[in-house]
Amino acid sequence: MEKSANKLFAMLKTAEAGMQKNKEVLIVNKTTGFKKKGKSKKKSSGVDKTVSEPVRRLNVSTANRRVTESVTSRSTWRIRRTVSMGFSSWGEISMSGASDLFKGSTTMTVVRSSQDWKAQLNIPAPDTRFRTEDVTATKGNEFEDYFLKRELLMGIYEKGFERPSPIQEESIPIALTGSDILARAKNGTGKTAAFCIPALEKIDPEKNAIQVVILVPTRELALQTSQVCKELGKYLNIEVMVSTGGTSLKDDIMRLYQPVHLLAGTPGRILDLTKKGICMLNECSMLIMDEADKLLAPEFQPSVEQLIRYLPASRQLLLFSATFPVTVKDFKQKYLPRPYVINLMDELTLKGITQYYAFVEERQKVHCLNTLFSKLQINQSIIFCNSVNRVELLAKKITELGYSCFYIHAKMLQDHRNRVFHDFRNGACRNLVCTDLFTRGIDIQAVNVVINFDFPKTAETYLHRVGRSGRFGHLGLAVNLITYEDRFNMYRIEQELGTEIKTIPPQIDLAEYCQ
Repeated sequence: MEKSANKLFAMLKTAEAGMQKNKEVLIVNKTTGFKKKGKSKKKSSGVDKTVSEPVRRLNVSTANRRVTESVTSRSTWRIRRTVSMGFSSWGEISMSGASDLFKGSTTMTVVRSSQDWKAQLNIPAPDTRFRTEDVTATKGNEFEDYFLKRELLMGIYEKGFERPSPIQEESIPIALTGSDILARAKNGTGKTAAFCIPALEKIDPEKNAIQVVILVPTRELALQTSQVCKELGKYLNIEVMVSTGGTSLKDDIMRLYQPVHLLAGTPGRILDLTKKGICMLNECSMLIMDEADKLLAPEFQPSVEQLIRYLPASRQLLLFSATFPVTVKDFKQKYLPRPYVINLMDELTLKGITQYYAFVEERQKVHCLNTLFSKLQINQSIIFCNSVNRVELLAKKITELGYSCFYIHAKMLQDHRNRVFHDFRNGACRNLVCTDLFTRGIDIQAVNVVINFDFPKTAETYLHRVGRSGRFGHLGLAVNLITYEDRFNMYRIEQELGTEIKTIPPQIDLAEYCQ
């Protein structure tokens, strides 16, 4: 590789010296090196010997220089120079067969790389809203620094991503090396893209096999994750499939007879398809577990462990979550002997979420909720209850008060759940009443208020509930309706999370949750 690099730089230096002469040819000779050979008059078949465009000047430094070479599908050698403080632009050298580079004589043309590819993209307007240190405290890296495929970069920028968040900076380069990862980061800081980007980068679209499996605990999160993968990889020619319980097994079987490169879904359905011999995982090199703490709960862990047995021995495991219980330790010792551990949880709650409580009696809760609706500037809100019956009753009450409201819970038909989820994401309704079904990974940027109509029983549930607001460093508000019986529970959760839930003031400043 070092000899190849020296030869390529020698060739570039010679090309630079001859830039002022039109149509000069560089001959790579196996024994004598690079020689300049007059003006070309003939063209050999399939090879353009002329230097048609000026070469971008490359300041070749012997002190700060590293060459990275890669062969693309179009037999193009790309050279990228890395200087001590940053990265230069791509330069391209088109050749007739990269494999013949150092075999005898090969004629090549040095052409200028197109630097305007970003200008052709449909990039959304920058998000100018205030963001907290949860996503802004980065090392200053750019997505180009990870040497990703240009087609993937195009999807990243069209998705609206500007630069990597802290969890993305930590995980993307490590995941690309093939190492196992155990990552812990706050809700809403970019964990989904942190594993989707390296997964899409490593997939070979020419290979007709499932190469990546993403496991999630809920059907709504599976739909959301698959959609993110489709949007990021829309220029990669990668086939993404989602498979969850509650949907047609026949449809999933028919779909798996078509090419699938990335499969996202819940453990039970994917294991069922694998046992039937329909879902073949013998070439799956990467298994990703999002909300890993939930996937290692008793209802999911047996299915997850059975699935791992179908993977090749060289598989890569990536575990992401905001919380990791004790059960993760046993799983880690068994399946991840030497993982790369990422822990960005210097504190558990998001910096941008302001937390309040209102001390009320049970019979006053609906009246208190009505007061909150009238006084708060709500973009969209999620209201949590502790039971399915209370979800439906509260949604009916809110509608009677004259506010638009949807509800969702685990006992609904899957088609109805999908419709509610889709419509709420698209802003068809301002308020959503739900159970803890909606606490895991659901990312709806417009949600700026979370209301715990029923206070949760555990600190973990509380953390995931309030994390539905303040997504990706934005500001959010969490209001808890506390009864006499909840007061000790709230105090315990404050101690466990190391946070403070304040008494709600008569007037809440808009700057706390609407910037």
